[in-house]
Amino acid sequence: MRLIGLAVVLTIGLTLASHVAEAQRPIVPRVGVLSPGKPPPDDAFRQQERFEAGLRELGWTPGSNVVIDYRYADGNLDRLPALAAELVRIPVNVIVARGLTIRAAREATATIPIVMAADPDPVRSGFVASLARPGGNITGLSTLAPDLEAKQLELLRETLPSLARVGVLANANSPKTEETTRLEAETRALHLALTESRINRAEQLAPAFAAMRQAGMGAVLFRYDLWFIDPKEVAALVRQHRLPTMHNLRQFVEAGALVSYGVDFAYLHRRVATYVDKLLKGAKAADLPVEQPTKFELVINLKTAKALGLTIPQSLLQRADQVIQ
Repeated sequence: MRLIGLAVVLTIGLTLASHVAEAQRPIVPRVGVLSPGKPPPDDAFRQQERFEAGLRELGWTPGSNVVIDYRYADGNLDRLPALAAELVRIPVNVIVARGLTIRAAREATATIPIVMAADPDPVRSGFVASLARPGGNITGLSTLAPDLEAKQLELLRETLPSLARVGVLANANSPKTEETTRLEAETRALHLALTESRINRAEQLAPAFAAMRQAGMGAVLFRYDLWFIDPKEVAALVRQHRLPTMHNLRQFVEAGALVSYGVDFAYLHRRVATYVDKLLKGAKAADLPVEQPTKFELVINLKTAKALGLTIPQSLLQRADQVIQ
């Protein structure tokens, strides 16, 4: 009987010790990442790589002291609500929402903190009450830079001194905004004639591009909302029609377009990690101000310039962050 009693005591003791150890074991936080695009290696913007590099700099090692749950829509935006709901059901501690996924994340949860990466105007989009005091469960980074397109036009004029007519390609689903009004004012100030063309599907790009060339445009400015456009297709059209283009993403220039000037997205994707770090450590999204872009980059494809018979001013090449030979 004594042996049986001793065995029972030992069993109870071991069970209690196991429960105590389990209770003391740290719970690894989970971060959900919702993306409209494709996973690596097809992630042209290397968002995953840069985000995880930012986390490591802050002491977070994916797969060790933090778990990251990625959900990619592969370009099918209709999938976003279901993917966002999956992350909520896990549940994750923080959701990183990239670009067009922010609305889907907000509709999926009003309690899990959401980090924007990034939205051009989160106040106008209704995601935050103000940049300084977001007020809800959303914060993060904005790409709002009111003078960006004016600067792009100035750089186009500097690149092409004889430029007289510029085409603007925009998303047909985007409303006319203050940025559009500023762009129109800037073209008048630079004595440029502006013609806008709007598309909402990738297959409309080639006809729109050809029409602008036929109409005598000397260059085309691509607006930031053309998320469905393939940089390689743009590069092919630039060569085919011998029509220079200006972009806000360097990926277009790397593919063979002429010039880009815009937010340094490599830096931005690393900055997303700083918000995740603060939220995992107990900060409230409502109290974290939305960060506006501070780093911009100018990229020029000199090989494309030569193919188009253009001579890029040396003063512009010296100011470029990267010149692709």
